[in-house]
Amino acid sequence: MLNIDEAFKKNFPKLAQKFEENQFAIKEFQKTAISNVIERDNTLCIMPTGGGKSLIYWMSGILSGGITIVISPLISLIDEQSEKIAEQGFEVLTIHGGMDSAKQAKILTDFANKIINPKFIFVSPEKIATDGLFEYCIRERKKEITLLAIDEVHCVSQWGTSFRPFYKRIPVFLDCLYDDSEDKPKILALTATLNPKEVVDICSEFKIDKSNIIRDNLLMRSEISLKVLQFSNENEKEDKLWDIIKIHKNEKILIYIYRIGSERGVEKLADKANEKGYKSVCFHGEMTAKERKEIIDRYKNNEISVIFATNAFGMGIDIPDIRVVIHFMIPESVEQYYQEVGRAARDGNVANAYLLYTNKNIDVKRKYFIDGSFPSAEKLVDTYKKIAEQGEGLHTLPYFEDEEVQQCLPYYLDSGVLKIECKGFSDLKSLSNVKDKALMDIINCTKTKNLITTVKRSKIDVKTIVNKVYESVVKGFTTTTKPLDRRLVVDVLEQEISEAKMQYIQSSIHEKCEYKHGLLDYLVFLIADNSSSNELHQEIAKYLGVEKHMLNRIYSTLKGDRVRSKSEVIIANLLAQNGISYEYEKKLGYENGKWIEPDFTITLPSGKELYWEHLGMLGVESYDKRWLEKQDIYDKYYSGKLIVTYEGATITDSALAIINKLSSGDY
Repeated sequence: MLNIDEAFKKNFPKLAQKFEENQFAIKEFQKTAISNVIERDNTLCIMPTGGGKSLIYWMSGILSGGITIVISPLISLIDEQSEKIAEQGFEVLTIHGGMDSAKQAKILTDFANKIINPKFIFVSPEKIATDGLFEYCIRERKKEITLLAIDEVHCVSQWGTSFRPFYKRIPVFLDCLYDDSEDKPKILALTATLNPKEVVDICSEFKIDKSNIIRDNLLMRSEISLKVLQFSNENEKEDKLWDIIKIHKNEKILIYIYRIGSERGVEKLADKANEKGYKSVCFHGEMTAKERKEIIDRYKNNEISVIFATNAFGMGIDIPDIRVVIHFMIPESVEQYYQEVGRAARDGNVANAYLLYTNKNIDVKRKYFIDGSFPSAEKLVDTYKKIAEQGEGLHTLPYFEDEEVQQCLPYYLDSGVLKIECKGFSDLKSLSNVKDKALMDIINCTKTKNLITTVKRSKIDVKTIVNKVYESVVKGFTTTTKPLDRRLVVDVLEQEISEAKMQYIQSSIHEKCEYKHGLLDYLVFLIADNSSSNELHQEIAKYLGVEKHMLNRIYSTLKGDRVRSKSEVIIANLLAQNGISYEYEKKLGYENGKWIEPDFTITLPSGKELYWEHLGMLGVESYDKRWLEKQDIYDKYYSGKLIVTYEGATITDSALAIINKLSSGDY
């Protein structure tokens, strides 16, 4: 059987030593997820924000034996994770759009030629979806790739509020690399929040069996106190915002605004905060990657204390000591709300989250944020005309230069009016010093050296030409005066979108739009119907699929477990402080597949197991009845192995007396 702890110490000695010094341990959930990837198959791992996703894919990657590709949505997160794994002594290859294109080409060429041999490749979904050179170089070493880790996998699902079309191209990328007869790398998909429909969507995309969904039942972030405040108008709401900031003026505060450019957008509110004496900045997606990284670094180093952000400040940003998250406008869904609330308290300490909203905010969210996220029929037609203006057949599409194309392309692909033939470039003009005769013949087919014209004149398949160019560049048979640009080569199958196809597209858009309205409706229902923080946490946890009997596990221990009472916290912490190995509510079988869950299963150095039950509700009839049943089971099957404590003011003394006996070997 796979020993995760030993493998961790062997492969990550520096980190293992740090864990020991700080009395950390790999969580049981992390071990379960790692073992499932290595010993079984494609795995979907759902765990709370700050729960240690990176360690899961680090260990899974190392134990898989080959190269691991990690797909991550943010440049800052890619750089941060690359740096952390490199610190552990592993060679890492990092590729994303924030890097110089010539540097990217050099790194990829060196990889394809085995000059560099990374254990991990960190890459953005944009590279996966659009970069032909990246795909060619990965294909050259595809047999060495044993794991594909997809962080923030909820971005794959078209049903979620965080859907990103680039993520949808990951399965296509795999299909381009491997044929049906070849073994593909295993998939490890990771995220913090998924609704049931998104789970089905993701499992279908990546062929994940439902038995391989590993869900941490501690998804609740009960260390964050949730506060929901409704207002009759925006002025009242803004006044309350400044009051909250003043109350928490010595703490690190993150405020979600979602808008830029308006009177109450991120820039204007950040300016107001500075006028009031707070060290504040705004943060949004139109900033460069470098600008956003600088802000995150300054925030980490306490040079600024208040950030007004759009949802560009989100997935994967790991700042442990954010103490306050404020939603100044209502999010679009339970998932978005809980994902963003989870930016706080990643160090496990207490934090506060405020949701401030008016009925007007709900209307704005529906009209501008949900309805406005889908292209209109007019935009779909006009954008398609731009793509297909030169008729049916092959075209090179400058995807990154046109936001309308980015918004509309998924619907064109889904309806079948066009298809992506391959990833390529616009022309062959930058090729020089060509030593490959076959490639030279191809280049000389046209004076313009335009890719599509070259395909027509040479009568050679576009994929063949594109791969020939990449091969020559990688193997040194040609050089480039400048890096090849990135284009999607699309095949326009219809000159115009037919009425039937347009009806299909609009029906699809209507279904998705209605579904997203339903997500917002459910969030509004939850926040209106749950007055306490614990109630709201529990309702969200139920929605996210947490088992019913786990909903009361809301207290944190030193070991990182969640337990049901403060007395159990005392017992768990005393066990940990005294170096006694335990598991909380570990299933204990007794006959015909039946089982009970002792509060604590104690493992002594000799290997002997004891079972500690803390009786906190004696006197309640249903509780007494259940305890009598459990007592009979212990007497019959585990005689002499039961430890019992009772609720009371002396619980610490009672627990310490037992622990002293355990430590001295008297049990």
